[in-house]
Amino acid sequence: MSITEQYLLDAYRARRLGEPAPPAPGTHDWQVVREWRDRRQFRAVLAGRPAHGRVRRALRRWRSARPRVLG
Repeated sequence: MSITEQYLLDAYRARRLGEPAPPAPGTHDWQVVREWRDRRQFRAVLAGRPAHGRVRRALRRWRSARPRVLG
């Protein structure tokens, strides 16, 4: 069953039972991403690591460690 089908089934059940309809799929996706990022940053601060720029710094370190190939 797809997400859309499950949503339609849940909305139908809610309407029959007189309950509020569930949120549509994807409604809170960005909120979840923000909360996940905030939690990751918070845990980094608690562990004594920098909270911002960790991925870019790691990529830069990885890129500078690779031997250069002249072509």
